[in-house]
Amino acid sequence: MLGAIAGDIIGSVYEKEPVKHKNFPLFRQDSRFTDDTVLTVAIADSLLTAVPYATNLRKYALAYPTAGYGGTFLRWMEGAIKGPYNSWGNGSAMRVSPVGFAYEELSEVMTVAQETAAVTHNHPEGIKGAQAVAVAIYLARSGFGKSLIKDQIERLFDYDLSTCLDDIRPAYTFDVSCQGSVPQSIRAFLESDNWESAVRNAISLGGDADTMACIAGSIAEAFYGGVPVEIELEVMKRIPPAFQATIAAFYEEFPWHD
Repeated sequence: MLGAIAGDIIGSVYEKEPVKHKNFPLFRQDSRFTDDTVLTVAIADSLLTAVPYATNLRKYALAYPTAGYGGTFLRWMEGAIKGPYNSWGNGSAMRVSPVGFAYEELSEVMTVAQETAAVTHNHPEGIKGAQAVAVAIYLARSGFGKSLIKDQIERLFDYDLSTCLDDIRPAYTFDVSCQGSVPQSIRAFLESDNWESAVRNAISLGGDADTMACIAGSIAEAFYGGVPVEIELEVMKRIPPAFQATIAAFYEEFPWHD
């Protein structure tokens, strides 16, 4: 989950200032956590406490109301929309990473990922995006190689992960749909050499940078065995103590590697 939060913070400044290259500062003075981080921590809290997902998502969002939520989610957060609103947006995928780290069976990962998505993003593409990210994390932490992760995600979710980033990048534009950002974010991980390169790959596409780096960073954390210490230190400077406490409690409750 820390990999998702780090990717979000690093990508935060490049959502409105997109880049089409990998040579950019990882952290700037204005790098900050966004809704991706807030809602990821909310899901982690629910996994720890069994508080319903919808309850925690609203609670956390209302506590950090300026984090950059989408318009429909804002109306849901404020109660103007009472139930799920059939979204296929990548909001379901950006917040799901704790699920991929918390469960030991693929079927559980699939089920719980769907549950975290469906409280808002109950469109089939919204659910599929969340499941694909959670399953990729689960496979990565379970020791699967990249070729097997690619094959499994393509088989289970009918995503095309074969197009390389150099071919995607020139024409790629900002896209908040799961179907238009999750496969590209997974591809960014597949072409990485380490955690940092996965995040740089995702941001270099020039799209929804914070969310795509969040997704790629979460899978890379699982695959490479964590987040570099220097990255973690920068993240901790930028998130509230309450978030730090939830992250620590989550990793204590769900230790996923030695």
